[in-house]
Amino acid sequence: MTILGNIIWFLFGGFATGLCYILYGAAFFITIIGIPFGMQLMRIGMFAISPFGRTVQYSNGASGCVNIFLNIVWLIACGVELAIVHFAIGLFFYITIIGIPFGNQHMKLAKLALLPFSQIIN
Repeated sequence: MTILGNIIWFLFGGFATGLCYILYGAAFFITIIGIPFGMQLMRIGMFAISPFGRTVQYSNGASGCVNIFLNIVWLIACGVELAIVHFAIGLFFYITIIGIPFGNQHMKLAKLALLPFSQIIN
């Protein structure tokens, strides 16, 4: 199911979503201050291309003052909006039985988009 799910995801929006994240991430590399945010956007973009079979976990020991500060800036700038969009799309997919696995992936993306600096993608 992982390979089939990733193929269907890729064809029906995963590539476009991941590409948008990656392109926005590349735009953040223009300034030195934007590099950490660009890295997180690219990481989310790579996850958005093929999310089936991968998990998102909170890092236990790696969250420090810098990660907390970056997460606060991320929340204010775009984190809440991205999480709400993925949450709403996930709820839309939960309406049908066939869409439940895709709704689960959007919920993982919502979790990752909310606080990306304290999470690890496996």
